[in-house]
Amino acid sequence: MKTYFQLLGNSLITTITNTFVWFSVSFWAYLKTGSVITTSVMSGIFLVSVAVSGFWFGSIVDHYKKKTAMIISNIATLIFFSIAFFYFLLMDETTLTSITNPHFWIFIILILFGVIAGNIRNIAMPTLTTILVPEDRRDKVNGLMGMVMGLSFSISSIASGLALGFAGLFWILLCGLIFSVTGLLHLSTLSIPEQEIIHLDTKPKQMDIAGTITVVKSITGLFPLIFFTTFNNFLGGVFMSLMDPYGLSLVSIEVWGTLWGILSLGFIVGGLWIAKKGLGPTPLKQLFTINTILWIDCILFVIQPSLTLLLIGMAIYICLVPFVEATEQTIIQKVVPLERQGRVFGFAQSIEMAASPITAFLIGPIAQLIFIPFMTTGNGVTLIGEWFGTGSGRGIALVFMAAGMVGLMVTRIARRSRAYKILEENYTRTVTQSS
Repeated sequence: MKTYFQLLGNSLITTITNTFVWFSVSFWAYLKTGSVITTSVMSGIFLVSVAVSGFWFGSIVDHYKKKTAMIISNIATLIFFSIAFFYFLLMDETTLTSITNPHFWIFIILILFGVIAGNIRNIAMPTLTTILVPEDRRDKVNGLMGMVMGLSFSISSIASGLALGFAGLFWILLCGLIFSVTGLLHLSTLSIPEQEIIHLDTKPKQMDIAGTITVVKSITGLFPLIFFTTFNNFLGGVFMSLMDPYGLSLVSIEVWGTLWGILSLGFIVGGLWIAKKGLGPTPLKQLFTINTILWIDCILFVIQPSLTLLLIGMAIYICLVPFVEATEQTIIQKVVPLERQGRVFGFAQSIEMAASPITAFLIGPIAQLIFIPFMTTGNGVTLIGEWFGTGSGRGIALVFMAAGMVGLMVTRIARRSRAYKILEENYTRTVTQSS
């Protein structure tokens, strides 16, 4: 457990660094271009990259020792951040702040690839939980992982907004390089008791997507869990694309970054709750209850252009999100063999993230061309503007409400489905057999 806690600390350093750089660049890009389409396309590229890389990253985690996979992750991040830093120094500000200039997107993609490389660590950490943590404590440790992610999100949110407002992107990129080196040096000093790599494949360095699908299919109910999370991510693309523009329609960049940092403490609250209480005897039932609350919250927190409503709604949302992730991780750790867990976690990541880019790519133009005009100069001003409010922020709010209604409907249908019942029975049977 001492080794595991050191790995958690190392992950905290690395995740803060990557998130800090990506948030800062996202804020910078929106403020420089003033276009919702910019953040939408950036989100879409990010999610596509996560979805495509998941299969490959999962294979890396399974086919190499976990420490080796994590070092590969850190080195790749450092290389891309270094290239982006020097690219930023070589280009003038006009070149890098025009959405139609290819140099702008080259810079964004270099930063994005550096951040994406960190996902190898995100896949490796749940497998290290299986190796280093006793089975009856894994759900609680998964809660600690959620707490670490929340803490990194909180620190990054505050730091990125303040750093961008008072220092500028040059110093942000330089800090990203320094802390990337720090995380790599610390990781190299850790010793992980992983004795051997077990391969089930005749050609162990293939991605073996077909073999991974076979494993997932052999575990009754695992596919429904993955696809339910996939649908949630389909709607979650709305948040990734439009939350920053919506928040920035109410407050300044410095205030928004600070508020996000404070709100992100909800990840820590949710993670600490799981770390102390676990997920209970029926985590799958709890999963659907939490999703119902999440989508009701999505409808209500934008019903008026109120900063108070936004803060309350996002606090509830963020506190509950760790339960969704911890539930899926705990189930996979319990029912999937260790030698396949990297590929299954990578497969789940790829499938679940594949849905969000569709939303992210579509939602920016839809909001910009349909919903925002509807609530600024269109019929929405006359129909609901008197009580709902008008302006671009209210057009974005309408998108959130629509996403919440669809999510609530699908969650209620899924909860009553046969697939859910099979999944619950399979998990309960596995727990009984192991106890």
